[in-house]
Amino acid sequence: MRYFLTFLICVALISMSSCRKDFSTIPNFGELEFSKDTIFLDTVFTNIGSATYNLKVYNRGNKAITIPKIALENGTSSNYRLNVDGIAGKEFNDIDILAKDSIFVFIETTIDANNVVNPLYTDRILFDNGANQQGVDLVTLVQDANFIFPGKDPLTMKIDSLTIGGQVTSIKGRFLTDAELTFTNTKPTVIYGYAAVRANKTLTIEAGARVHFHDNSGLIIDNKATLKVNGTLTERVIFEGDRLESGFNKIPGQWGTIWMRAGSKDNEINFAQIKNGIIGILIDSIGSTSTPTLKLQNSEIYNHSNFGILARETNIEAYNVVIGSAGEASLAATIGGTYNFTHSTFANFWNNGIRQLPAVLINNFFTYVDDGLEIIETRDLHAANFTNCIFDGNNNIEFLIDKVDGGRIFNYNISNCMIQFNDTSNSFEGNSELDFTNPFYQNILLNGNTNFRNSQNQDFIIGQDSDAINKAKTSIFTLDILGVDRTTKPDIGAYQHITFE
Repeated sequence: MRYFLTFLICVALISMSSCRKDFSTIPNFGELEFSKDTIFLDTVFTNIGSATYNLKVYNRGNKAITIPKIALENGTSSNYRLNVDGIAGKEFNDIDILAKDSIFVFIETTIDANNVVNPLYTDRILFDNGANQQGVDLVTLVQDANFIFPGKDPLTMKIDSLTIGGQVTSIKGRFLTDAELTFTNTKPTVIYGYAAVRANKTLTIEAGARVHFHDNSGLIIDNKATLKVNGTLTERVIFEGDRLESGFNKIPGQWGTIWMRAGSKDNEINFAQIKNGIIGILIDSIGSTSTPTLKLQNSEIYNHSNFGILARETNIEAYNVVIGSAGEASLAATIGGTYNFTHSTFANFWNNGIRQLPAVLINNFFTYVDDGLEIIETRDLHAANFTNCIFDGNNNIEFLIDKVDGGRIFNYNISNCMIQFNDTSNSFEGNSELDFTNPFYQNILLNGNTNFRNSQNQDFIIGQDSDAINKAKTSIFTLDILGVDRTTKPDIGAYQHITFE
């Protein structure tokens, strides 16, 4: 009986509170204040929902007020959605704000580009009516795109998984059709799931194209398949996530990776930006030691949650490459292979947590567990040649060669490079691979001042105070990543220096 009476009292209190408010109000008098006079919802792709934006509405007066109406100017046909003080809708009546208090209005949108005349879509949130009416503008740029979606089973509606190498995987996605094997700059390409390229097929991405990936999405270049990225100095190819709002510009881990599987061949990437994924490029190959699996030129790879490039027993030839911050390593050249980098900048200033690995890691082994035992297997490091390169970051050790005895071949040569290597704990004392006086190192500059313009903003142009100036040796790569001539007096790294203002 006691519990029943308690229940009745609670019901009565709830009923009373829902039927009346504990304060009196006066009508709104047209002097609301707003946190913004215009809400820019940035750019959205057609039919893709935006992020949620907020507007704060203030009552600066000494008395509580009632706003008789809050509504979108375009009414129920508006492509915007509102949530006012916890209630979703497009029109609201009798909204109270206490004295010296405020309420939140949350705004979202989803727009079909085919249904709007102007890609710059606008509306207004109207507060009150008549002489007391005030408004806040809403602005969104709607961008049309080519969408690539994985298939679905028509009976179960389950998203298709990829079959790779004859094995069904858990990777959601599908192989591209022949008609989809060219990405142009006419419209951005937006990929959901993994878009894969079949054996003996080539995916060509033209200059100025933009490729956007949804969460858990990416590209797979299968065995005997090829990727050609044909950017130019004035029309770079951009790979990034599909959230275009400014708040997502620097968030890593928004998409998966560009995966060049073992056996993929003749891949080339020129003048590209690859940013904000989990791994920028994941590249495998147990192939030729003489023919590069990937030729990488004039490209920037930065802000990835794990690796900029994770290379496993492969062959990369690269010049004028900038690999910036990553949660583990900018470049991990692992399990042996062949690596030739010239005039490249590796700069890892990761600030989203503790980073255990250096900017560049080179090793000749991999480990696995068999019957409870850890097994280490070695592979040949045919070449790890770095010429005129910068290795820098916010750790003491930003370059590491990790050798396990057992491989037949372990070749490396580091020439005219600037290396951050401050072994304060003497952890690598006696390690011949990290003895910078050994003949495999020539003209090394240790712990110098790189003088990057803005390392936290992934801007690794060097300035007039850099120790890298005029310290490179001449090479066949006579233009830097920005097209600046470096025929005489070349600087170390991907950029010739400039004078900062």
